[in-house]
Amino acid sequence: MHPQSVITIIPARMGAVRLPGKPLADIAGLPMVVQVCRRALAAGIGRVVVAAAEAEIVAVAEAHRLEAVLTNPDLPSGSDRVAAALDLIDPERRYGVALNLQGDLPMIEPAVVRACLDALAFPGADIATVAASIVDPAEVANPNVVKAIAALAGSSGPVEALDFVRHLPDGAGPPYWHHIGIYAWRRAALERFVKLPQAAREIERRLEQMRALDNAMTIAIQRVDTVPLGVDTPADLERARFLMASQDA
Repeated sequence: MHPQSVITIIPARMGAVRLPGKPLADIAGLPMVVQVCRRALAAGIGRVVVAAAEAEIVAVAEAHRLEAVLTNPDLPSGSDRVAAALDLIDPERRYGVALNLQGDLPMIEPAVVRACLDALAFPGADIATVAASIVDPAEVANPNVVKAIAALAGSSGPVEALDFVRHLPDGAGPPYWHHIGIYAWRRAALERFVKLPQAAREIERRLEQMRALDNAMTIAIQRVDTVPLGVDTPADLERARFLMASQDA
């Protein structure tokens, strides 16, 4: 896929309930959103832009010579923020693919970002994402760990995602797959998605991707080796600080 057709957009907002102000939380001497941008740039797949809900995030990004755009703070989801930013950034429609990289993954490996984009080559894929094998048994029963249902075992390339669940159905056996919530969108699919009403399974499971599956969109999924640490709570933030300090030591 030609890198000039791809843009990575990182949605960021200050109002997270469990960790307010987290985009600007310091990790290893840099705001978290800056750490994420640097990982995205290291992936080498093209332009990187922060889609900010507040002007202070824009100011911090620009102070670190990163690109950012201010979006409506009332947008309901990261996907909506990415779509709005894309309209603002690219009215000429030069970019056919938008990669939505969560702003709370400061330790994501650039190879995982590239794998997500590469999975979009799956025939007929509207959206691509990634998953890793669950190795901690506690994650299997943890509803905060979203599980991907797909024939990833033994596959080196992307496969079609069949379902996403928080609670595995009775009788489901291993292997289990931890879904990592980054997405590569074909632009037309993203624009269609944000105009659709919420789906019943989306509301029930609190999983936005169910709206895509329930509207006959094809999600491709690529297996990767590791699950990046997501920073959702003060404890996650302290763990990220510890791990990144250990890397730098």
